[in-house]
Amino acid sequence: MSLALDDELGPILAEGVGAIFAYAAVGLALFVLGFYVVDWTTPGRLISIIRRDRSPNATFLACAATIGIGLIVAVAIYSAGGDLLEGLIRVAVFGGVGVVAQALAVLVFDRLVGVDVRGCVQESKLEPAVVLLGVANVAIGLVTAMAVYG
Repeated sequence: MSLALDDELGPILAEGVGAIFAYAAVGLALFVLGFYVVDWTTPGRLISIIRRDRSPNATFLACAATIGIGLIVAVAIYSAGGDLLEGLIRVAVFGGVGVVAQALAVLVFDRLVGVDVRGCVQESKLEPAVVLLGVANVAIGLVTAMAVYG
């Protein structure tokens, strides 16, 4: 490897590592926001329900929401085409839209479909209604992600 290549590689690696940390920070903020939105739709503190009560339903909902947001974050980064600022803006805006869409889905399933989200998370066995809602959260993330890409 020549010295010229090393001179070029250093800044490229530094820029790439910086971009990774920037995207990770915005993504993490969205994951935390998504977690608190799920927390808002469940009774009590979600982390306590997961840790203390070991609720498979609360855990499944939190995981599904995180996967949905992860899809949005990944596609927003990809669709920015290497432009860091545009990518960060896309991740923040579209990720926020995805979190709102997931919250609305929970409300729709709770009020219109009749899935008692608050009651389901207290059950000790995984509830089919929670699986349905969790898959809906992932699907909303996928649809939002593809809207970002399209």
